[in-house]
This record gives sequence, structure tokens and C-alpha cells, in this order.
Amino acid sequence: MHDKNESATAAPAPKGSPKAKAMTRAAATHAAPFLIWIGVMLAATLMHLTPSSGTEETPSLNLISDAGLYALRTALVLAALVLLRPWRHHRGAFSVGHLLPALAVGVGVFALWVAPQTDWFRSLAPGLAEFYGTWLTGKPGTPADFAKACETARAAFSPAVTGWPMFVAHMVGTTLAISAAEEFFWRAYLLRAARTPDFLDIPVGQFHAISFFAVTAAFAAEHVEWAAGFVAGLAYGLLFIRTRDVWAAIAAHATTNCLLGAYVLATSHWEFW
Repeated sequence: MHDKNESATAAPAPKGSPKAKAMTRAAATHAAPFLIWIGVMLAATLMHLTPSSGTEETPSLNLISDAGLYALRTALVLAALVLLRPWRHHRGAFSVGHLLPALAVGVGVFALWVAPQTDWFRSLAPGLAEFYGTWLTGKPGTPADFAKACETARAAFSPAVTGWPMFVAHMVGTTLAISAAEEFFWRAYLLRAARTPDFLDIPVGQFHAISFFAVTAAFAAEHVEWAAGFVAGLAYGLLFIRTRDVWAAIAAHATTNCLLGAYVLATSHWEFW
């Protein structure tokens, strides 16, 4: 890992200069897929298009199911990734040697995420499980809370309700689309863009504490289980900096999400979905 003072951040290129325009285009290729993912979700929520977006004051229009919206977001993000190809700014980053540590990080984050809600952990140490679950979610968590969340998610996403094609689309979305979109945005782009618009000038492996923890906190805030999200952000971010490989971070993130999907299917803990 490189020291945060390894190189100074130079003044940004003048606005309108060829370099500034190139950096803006590079920023768009990194950020657009993730912004599409979030933007479509926010638009559907604000317009009350899905069953889960209805409120007592404004009933849902029921124009699209929650599973259908997820499939649509998946298709749009994958299309954006293919068209924009953010990986072209990271040529030579991938290394087979990074695959094993990426898998280890992904498995570790998965274990941390699901541990407090497992029956085994609750029976082993009920008090610790409740404390751990509360800390991970950032709010009091009881078995009744988890059961309610489980039933809500089951009704929206279970293949018994939506069909297997929608479940497969969800797995593709969570494993491939969102993992790639988030890592290109949070780690490959924002970690450096938080320091300068000319983010490509900053070495990928350079650690800068302020931007690292600020981006990790923002990544955590994106998740309902914000504390678990913060730990995940730390793990993916450190892996990215250590390996200098965005694909390692994507592989770790994809491993976590794929294991969550398999766990949900095997145990019916739909609250993770």
C-alpha cells in the first residue's frame, strides 16, 4: 500500500482544455452505470410505480413489479457498461493472482453480513447476536423485525411468486451488474475524483486517508445495513488499493452478492434480497 504523501495532487487542468474534457468523459464512463442503477430506482420510488413504493397517502400505481424493476435496472446497467467500457481506463490491471484474495475478501464480507441473523449464531450467543445485529443494521433488530422484512422480500422476489427467470435476472443483476457498476464508481473513480477532477493522474494504489474513509462512509450510507456496508467498503477499498486492480474489487463484491443470493435460496432468508 502506498503512503498518502507519495505524490502531491497537481492543479486540475484548465476548464475546457482537451485534458479536462478527456477527464470528464472518463468520469462519465465510470459513474454513469451506477447513476443509472440508482436513478431508475429513485424515479420508480418517487413516482410510486412498484408495489413496495406505495404509501398510505399515495397508493402504488403498480405499473411494474419490484422484481421487474430490478430486471430492468440490470439490463440498463449492463448495457451502459458494455457501451461505455470503463475498463478501458484500467488496461493491464487484471491479474489471476488477485483472484484468490478477492474470493477470500468476498467470502469474509458475506460471513460478516449474514452471521447475526443465522439461527446457529442466535442459539450460540443470543445476547451477542442481538447486539451484533443491531450494530450491523444501525437500528434495533429483533427476530420479529427480520421476519417482517423476510416476508416482504419473499412476496416481491421469491421465484415461487415471480418465476425463475426473474430470480435469475436478479442474480445476474446483483452479481454482475451492480458489483461492476459500484466498484467502477466508488473505488475506481470516486476514491481519486474526491481529490481532483483529473482523477486518472492519481495512481490507483495510492492511499489517501480522507478520501478513502469519506468514500467508504458514502458507500455505507447507500445500504440499509449501513455498518455492514461500511465494513464491506473498507474491505473492497483496501483490496482495490493493495492489488491496484479494479477487477479484484469487482470479483470480491460479486462473490459476496452471489453467496447472499445462494444463501437466500437455500435458507429462505429473503430479508437479504
